[in-house]
Amino acid sequence: MLTTIDTAYTDTRADDLAWALGREPLPALAVLDLELSGASLQLRLLGASHQVLLDQGGQSCSETVACIPGSSTPLPLGVAKRLGDWEYDFAARVETLSRQSFAGRAQELLALVTDHPHGLAGTFPGDPHAFTAMLAQRGERQVQWRTWHAYPQEGRLVVTRTRVGTLGTAPGTAVSSCG
Repeated sequence: MLTTIDTAYTDTRADDLAWALGREPLPALAVLDLELSGASLQLRLLGASHQVLLDQGGQSCSETVACIPGSSTPLPLGVAKRLGDWEYDFAARVETLSRQSFAGRAQELLALVTDHPHGLAGTFPGDPHAFTAMLAQRGERQVQWRTWHAYPQEGRLVVTRTRVGTLGTAPGTAVSSCG
């Protein structure tokens, strides 16, 4: 699903992004609700940021990557946490691209996410390559999502990948609260 977000960036630079687990739902500019084999997943666009809410078996988890005022947790390269019977695994990287390469990569990613039934992308006014995109899927014992936060004015693309899943138990087992 592709939507045009009617707002300016709330995050001005890639370096402004911070990461957090367990935050309450923040006001969203666009939302995609998904049911993935017993897991309820909500993809939320927050300005040039994202929030994912995962519910399964009465338990929940939230991940936020956003410009969070007062946050002391910058965007980490990776986080691995065991949360009860669940493993949370997050990774982030920043790609710096030339203007031409950035435009091509932006078009490629927007096409991928827009055409996917579990994808949500929002473009921003002022630059055709300013966007945030999210794509979710369900594996055998995990739910996973990828996100892309585009900063064309810097030629930077922030890419994240998250997996939340069970270890050594059957698929569909309850999630311990994360965060």
